Formats: sequence, C-alpha cells, structure tokens
Amino acid sequence: MQWNSLSEFLDMGGYALYVWGSFGVTALVVVFEIWEVRARRRAVLQSLSNETGSLADSSEA
Repeated sequence: MQWNSLSEFLDMGGYALYVWGSFGVTALVVVFEIWEVRARRRAVLQSLSNETGSLADSSEA
C-alpha cells in the first residue's frame, strides 16, 4: 500500500481500529511480561538470599 498523507496512513485503509488496537494490546502484553519476569526474579533472589542466610546461621550454631 502507498499512502499520500499521514491521515491515510493512520486510517490504515479503514482497518485502523484493528491495526492500532493490535499494536496496543501487543505493547501492553510485552510490558506486563517484562514486569512479571522482574517480579519473579526479585522473588527468587530474595528466596535464595533467605536460604543462604539461614544456612549460615545454622552452621554457626
């Protein structure tokens, strides 16, 4: 397709809602996935830190 103006490009030949909605949903899913992975990583690191701390405490006793 060839567009002659920015408004034609944004209209996407009448499929703008579908096209831009798809891009929006994809962007939201990617942002959510990154946020979720960071939260899980933080939880795992905290869990490992707690385990190593309790192991050190039990070996000192």
